[in-house]
Amino acid sequence: MVSYIYCIPRTDKGLVCIWGASMKRQKFHVGLRTVKTAVAIIIAMLLVEPYGATSSRLILAMLGAMAAVQPTFKGSVEACVTQTVGVLAGVGVGVLLLEMPTGPLTSVLLGVIFLITVYNLLPGGFSPSLPCFILVMVCTDAEMAPISYALGRIWDTAIGLGVGMAVNMLVFPYDNSRQILDTMNGLDRDLLRFLEDMFDGDGRLPDADAMNGRISALEGQLSVFADQRLPLRLRRRRRELERYQACERKARELVSHLEVLSQLDRPGRLSRENRRRLNACGARITDGRELDSVMEKDVVTNFHVAQILTLRRELLDTLAGR
Repeated sequence: MVSYIYCIPRTDKGLVCIWGASMKRQKFHVGLRTVKTAVAIIIAMLLVEPYGATSSRLILAMLGAMAAVQPTFKGSVEACVTQTVGVLAGVGVGVLLLEMPTGPLTSVLLGVIFLITVYNLLPGGFSPSLPCFILVMVCTDAEMAPISYALGRIWDTAIGLGVGMAVNMLVFPYDNSRQILDTMNGLDRDLLRFLEDMFDGDGRLPDADAMNGRISALEGQLSVFADQRLPLRLRRRRRELERYQACERKARELVSHLEVLSQLDRPGRLSRENRRRLNACGARITDGRELDSVMEKDVVTNFHVAQILTLRRELLDTLAGR
């Protein structure tokens, strides 16, 4: 459902606004990460059960399991660190405030102010929500033993984190190799369309923005791939990453040649060799101008086209592991 407000100026009634809504169909999709998160939560809760499944124990185990199921191995490790630090911070501040001659609410007030202030100085991945939750639990339950409670909360969180990490690493670990290959193939299709548009005979030059968008998408996918270095497959993934990065470098160099061509006021005439190579790539070239004499624009055009086709061949060979 997409809502909108349409305003119509009226001389007699000022501005009349009409509210409306239109239906937008969205595909209902349950991703693999969603299923893995749910499985990790259930397993963590079952493991906490023998120790006495109180609400706080189940919540901490659930939060740990949810935090650890991240798209990348690096993200899972960072989530485990932030959760562990959060529990330790909440427990530590809570135990210290209990030793002060203040009431529970005053202790919570002082502790929350302190934790939020400290967390504002930390990187963006650290959130004060969990330590504040632990702090409230420690300071408001007068009958509990703070030290044993603190150790129990650390244990509950560790169970959730351990289960989440294990499920994330062992059950269909995230792999975006297919997305990288799809981006590379899309880059190749955009390249051929660019060259077809350039040499379609109308004299107008295409824009290289679509190619730059593909490069940006590829860079993002490679960043995710680099963070997904599972210990069991580290050597193989390192080789794959090096291969994909070599492809990215060639793609960037290729786009730089396209940008030079797109800045010409009019494309030059193709040489017979470049025309043959373009046809061999499957590009439909309708510009029939013959290169019966050589001008500077023809030399510039053919040089960059030759470089583009050579880089395209090298990129495809590198991608195929040749």
